[in-house]
Amino acid sequence: MVVGIKDAAKLAGICIIACCAVFVCTLFLNYNIDIVSVREQIVSETAIGFYNAQVSTAKLVSSLSGFCLLATSAVMLAFYVRHYIDIHKKELGILKAIGYSNIKIARNFWIFGISVLIGGAIGYAGAFALMPLFYKVQNNDKILPDIAVGFHPALFAGLVLVPAAALALLSIAYAFFKLKKPVLTLLKDSMQSRFGKPVRGKKTGKERSFTAELRSNTLRSRKVLVFFVIFSAFCFSSMTQMSFAMRDLASVMFAAMIIMIGLILACTMLFLAITAVINGNTKTIAMMRVFGYSQKECGGALLSGYRPTAYIGFAIGTVYQYAILKIAVEIIFKNIEGVPEYKFDIAAMFISLALFAAVYELVMYFYSQRIKKISVKEIMLE
Repeated sequence: MVVGIKDAAKLAGICIIACCAVFVCTLFLNYNIDIVSVREQIVSETAIGFYNAQVSTAKLVSSLSGFCLLATSAVMLAFYVRHYIDIHKKELGILKAIGYSNIKIARNFWIFGISVLIGGAIGYAGAFALMPLFYKVQNNDKILPDIAVGFHPALFAGLVLVPAAALALLSIAYAFFKLKKPVLTLLKDSMQSRFGKPVRGKKTGKERSFTAELRSNTLRSRKVLVFFVIFSAFCFSSMTQMSFAMRDLASVMFAAMIIMIGLILACTMLFLAITAVINGNTKTIAMMRVFGYSQKECGGALLSGYRPTAYIGFAIGTVYQYAILKIAVEIIFKNIEGVPEYKFDIAAMFISLALFAAVYELVMYFYSQRIKKISVKEIMLE
């Protein structure tokens, strides 16, 4: 077997993302299905308006979060498939040389879908455990009749089994595409980065320093990692600011759930991206240290280029959460009495920004310290 369980176990980030996506979608979609059972008992206009608002909210939250996180899982899966092929190109080239076809090798990559299956199953189980309390909080004012929690096999299949199968097929298809190279190309021992070909910087009238050129090339050659950093900041920004508003618009439980999911996603994506950058540049770091570059200069050359993209992601998340909450209050809940008017919370934005800056710089400091532990001798002997 080309790909084993140990290789799939490294996809913890995809597992976490799938868990969060299925957790949120299961809560709201299961509630949507069960709420239909009390529709005929609703007679007052207030209750009908509340019912329609609950259904619309569930559809909005589940569709946005589900699509966004599923797309991110697909991008991460493609990244890991490419990474696996790049670091095992010699072994894969040997298999092709002795007669294995591309499809025969690629079909072993189905096992990458296990991470999605495990994450989805955990998210579904966690949502089901929380459902009694969630249903109670959703109908805390007793506007609707009591709603019983039901198990719906079709929902389990649609949220857990189908995405896992779809992403397993995506892994096979992408692996097949990446394996369509000549055998000699795979067997060739190049000095390319494990994450892709180095990209030359644009020529300018003034020659840039080595560290500036390295910083620019690191960003350009690893566009997927730039996306991970942006998405990490986006999750932190949107979820933390949204949680402040949810205390008034929904409930403390809802606010806690949002901020917890946001922090988990943000930290997971950021750690994955920065770890990949460090691991993909160990030889570069070793050579820089041999030539006398300090730890600070090594860290700055590889990591400081991601700082602007992180704050761009934070700004996008701020706009996103404002737009979503504005739509929810002025369109979905416009006929519901007692819903407060939503205005952009400047204080919440600055609190979130300060927290994000502290967390981001702490992570950068941690990884810059990790550069110290890279053994020059071990790298040179590889």
